[in-house]
Amino acid sequence: MKIVVTVKQVPDPNSNLTLEGDNTISREKEVVLDPGDECGVEEGLQLKEAHGGEVILLSMGPERAKDAIRKGLSMGADRGVLVTDAELVGADALLTARVLAAAIKQEGPDLVICATESYDGSTGMVPPMLAEMLGFPQLTFAKKVEVDGSTVKVHRQTADGYQVVEASTPALITVTAAIAEPRYASLKGIMAARSKEIKQVTTADLGVEKGEPAESIESVVDAETRKAGEVIEDDGNAVEKIVQVLAAAKVL
Repeated sequence: MKIVVTVKQVPDPNSNLTLEGDNTISREKEVVLDPGDECGVEEGLQLKEAHGGEVILLSMGPERAKDAIRKGLSMGADRGVLVTDAELVGADALLTARVLAAAIKQEGPDLVICATESYDGSTGMVPPMLAEMLGFPQLTFAKKVEVDGSTVKVHRQTADGYQVVEASTPALITVTAAIAEPRYASLKGIMAARSKEIKQVTTADLGVEKGEPAESIESVVDAETRKAGEVIEDDGNAVEKIVQVLAAAKVL
């Protein structure tokens, strides 16, 4: 089984995020492998251990994004592919999906694993776009994955529990943090990662033209501060006042 796991280098979730002049997130501070992608890598490795094959990590970003790929390689992935090109600076979700889809087509995988959304962008738009461009069925919000021959079955997490859905491979799945606890890289794994291949390609290699952006950031505003609640003194009519407040809030 050939498995492609999409990974992304993002600002450290434990650091304070700042914005550039064009309202994009500054990436000059500490950057790490997206925690959600770590779960995807772990699931890919577990499927490989159960069914054989290889796990390829695919990322798009600057040269230093190799560090994020190297983290996944140290966990046990086999090789990596990095799409890096000055043309891709500030790429929107659609361009990102087009580029990743082109790279995935060159690999011809049985399964593509993505996080539900990235930590920095949090749009959740790239995986479904990828599935459409690849012509793959998509199985989303997976908390458990089972593969039987050419059939992949997932337990899909919902607000009310989970659904069991299945599709034929090749397929694309998005995983939640509940899918698996990412393993720690061993010293042996870290040393081995240094010699594993990270193929570097450009948009020209993939035959992708940048084109006009499909989306842009118009403005960024601070989230509204939570207002203080109303204090009701118990003067003998407290219950009646509380009922009135709840009714006004359409809770009752």
